[in-house]
Amino acid sequence: MSKLAAMATQGKVYGVDYSKESIAVANKTNRQWIDMARVEIREGSVSQLPFSENMFDLVTAVETHFWWPDLPADMREVFRVIKPGGRLIVVAEIYKGANTATAKLVEKYLPLSGMTLLSVDEHRELYANAGYSDVQVIAEPSKGWICGIGRKPSMPTGRVSDDVQERT
Repeated sequence: MSKLAAMATQGKVYGVDYSKESIAVANKTNRQWIDMARVEIREGSVSQLPFSENMFDLVTAVETHFWWPDLPADMREVFRVIKPGGRLIVVAEIYKGANTATAKLVEKYLPLSGMTLLSVDEHRELYANAGYSDVQVIAEPSKGWICGIGRKPSMPTGRVSDDVQERT
């Protein structure tokens, strides 16, 4: 959070976690930014975010979305709190179909893990089905990472454009 706070010089960075222990660690780690009112950490779930509608210009989810309780509904909940024209960026070091030993191991034991792994196309569909436009899904199969980016339309158009890039 401190890196985001340093970059968002005119804004405020919020963090959400459902774990009291994680919140305690984040509060300690970000104490300086919290004291400057540049960072705020709240307890909550992605399924019911503790924020008003149209609040954020940017929402990021790093290494978390595959643990969300109801991925399609939770994507819509994030959509709710993003301002028109704002973006959601999801980054993960694992996805279905990645060409890494870790991805293959996780896929093998997926039923035991509680994770939801999506392919490149499933990530794109996830964004589109939640209402995001200008969807981009960028994947690096040999390294196993994926980045999804979507924008909340400024005006409802009913049209979703998407761009899928896969690097080899």
